[in-house]
Amino acid sequence: MNDAQIFPWQSQIWERLVHDSQRLPHAILLHGRAGIGKYNFACSFSQALLCLNKMPNGGACKTCASCHWFNDDSHPDFRLLTPEQDAESDDTVSSKKTKKKTQISVSQIRDLSDFLSLSSHQSSGMRIVLIHPAEALNVASANALLKMLEEPASGVIFILVAHQLQRLLPTIISRCQKINMPVPNEEQSLGWLEEQGVKNAKQQLAYLEGSPIKVLSEQMQFDQLSEIWKHLALGPKLEPYVLAPLLIANSAETGVIAIQKWIYDMVAIKLGQQVRYHLQYISALQALADKVNLSRLFDMYKRMNELRKLASHPLNHELQMEGLLLEYTKIF
Repeated sequence: MNDAQIFPWQSQIWERLVHDSQRLPHAILLHGRAGIGKYNFACSFSQALLCLNKMPNGGACKTCASCHWFNDDSHPDFRLLTPEQDAESDDTVSSKKTKKKTQISVSQIRDLSDFLSLSSHQSSGMRIVLIHPAEALNVASANALLKMLEEPASGVIFILVAHQLQRLLPTIISRCQKINMPVPNEEQSLGWLEEQGVKNAKQQLAYLEGSPIKVLSEQMQFDQLSEIWKHLALGPKLEPYVLAPLLIANSAETGVIAIQKWIYDMVAIKLGQQVRYHLQYISALQALADKVNLSRLFDMYKRMNELRKLASHPLNHELQMEGLLLEYTKIF
């Protein structure tokens, strides 16, 4: 967790929580849209709470024994619960075709019992449980957690991170202090991305719907997307067998989404609206939109929604994608 950090658009929330760190509730719920840095904030705040030698701004010193334990994922007073604990993470490359877990199990919650019953390893007496994302709790694990929140152990703080607040049990929400995490505006996002050395930040930010965190983490994907967009701009001259392998290089779903966003922008132009995702291809999209019937674009979009549902199935994705691209060339 040595990449934990807070972002410029989170500074006011940080100052507020650090100021109140001596009288925090037993459960905090950080919620907001995906891709704005909620998990990074939760990790940074957890490390700061456990730090033995805090910085003037309330941040972790990164040098004490507690911080070293935290960065090594071995802090005895910290527990992280995610669906991927027993499965491969998003950042793991492996030849094994393992199914990624999508839920936090009841056994993961029950395993907290021993942790909650122990005393802290530090004089502060504080222990932290971080749950991410909280909507991954299923009915059984959510009810098990609810019992722990109803009878909180002394010195324990639960930090829940949620992208979709509506998927949480109302009873869990009611037992947490809700904090609506801020969404960075375009100026903040572009300023931060430029500091990270990201080129074409404005275009990439538009493609990923305003999420600077996603833009930074998907730089390699944008190199591939640039090639994909050049092919899609060819319209009827596109060669399906050339583009299909590029589209499924990361995943079939990523490829389908790329075409969906391209079609979306063509529909927007046909309806007299602004291009949303491909700011650098407005001229090419306009030229293609002039050659296609709006109803055929809607049919194509519907067909892609169907294919997206099948993206996780063990089908011949390259063949499926070639068929989709062949349809694309024929709509013009």
